[in-house]
Amino acid sequence: MVTQSPPTPSVDEAIRGVGLRVTESRRAVFEALRTNPHARADDILDRVLPTVPGTSLQSVYNALSDFADAGLVRRIEPAGHPGLFELRVNDNHHHLICSECGTVVDVDCVVGSAPCLTPSDDHGFVIREAEVTFWGLCAPCAAATSATNQQP
Repeated sequence: MVTQSPPTPSVDEAIRGVGLRVTESRRAVFEALRTNPHARADDILDRVLPTVPGTSLQSVYNALSDFADAGLVRRIEPAGHPGLFELRVNDNHHHLICSECGTVVDVDCVVGSAPCLTPSDDHGFVIREAEVTFWGLCAPCAAATSATNQQP
């Protein structure tokens, strides 16, 4: 038996579904995130400008902030890097980040149940989520590093 994924909501349905008003800039920001996961705000602005000329970086940040507050997007903040935004929310996934080029890849929580990490002492906290970031080199950067190290 083949199971099918539920249909992806339209941009307008997704935005209205979290109680926000649909605007041209919000629609464009959401579309930019659909085609560019793990995007920086300035990358989103570059994708929005052709369809909504005159959009400012501040209006992109406003839309992203509204989306994050409503639970529509997730902001990740890798140490030493600008904040990134993604549409994949509420599933307790983690990230692999290349410390050389900054490539970000989603990693499903493969061991345990959410949260997949249990602290040795919770100090009375009620744990709702665990965030894990794996740092290393992506395959192209690792190959380039290996090739550089092998040169005489």
